[in-house]
Amino acid sequence: METTYISSVTKQFEYYKQLGEKAMAQVSDEQLFLIPSPESNSIAIIVQHLEGNMLSRWTDFLTTDGEKEWRNRDAEFEKVVTNKEELMKVWNKGWEVFFNAISNLKPDDLGKIIYIRNQGHTIMEAINRQLAHYPYHIGQIVFLAKLLVSNPWQTLSIARNQSKEYNSDKFGKEKSTQHFTDEFLKNKK
Repeated sequence: METTYISSVTKQFEYYKQLGEKAMAQVSDEQLFLIPSPESNSIAIIVQHLEGNMLSRWTDFLTTDGEKEWRNRDAEFEKVVTNKEELMKVWNKGWEVFFNAISNLKPDDLGKIIYIRNQGHTIMEAINRQLAHYPYHIGQIVFLAKLLVSNPWQTLSIARNQSKEYNSDKFGKEKSTQHFTDEFLKNKK
């Protein structure tokens, strides 16, 4: 069960990472940095925040609190990154630290207690916490990208008015057991 859990959440995080990348690929470089209103964040600022969270939460996460003293969370919400190349390095650095941390987990590790802001979590709870947090922000990235894109939007899921065809294709195949992201991740490679 636990090995299946680690594999499943890894695929889910890979899926959301790719959704963010596909959304960002559809906007211009300038649009990545556009702040729609004074209380809003640009796509770039959201990426900076995700990286900051990932680095803090998953660096030495077994032995140190997930809110590192060196993290400057408030600075994550200021314009720091200035170009797309740098932004993608920030994006990938955060994900690399995260995936390296969870790829080294063993099933017996999932019940161990780690701390985030002095609050104890099992490792499974900490992963679940981020499984809600990261897709929340990636949804913001997708939403902003859809608002900003000037070209026709390339859907990241089932296209509008295509549910019937999509379901017909799915139900036209033999039943199988696979992770819901397998087709999406296969198409990425």
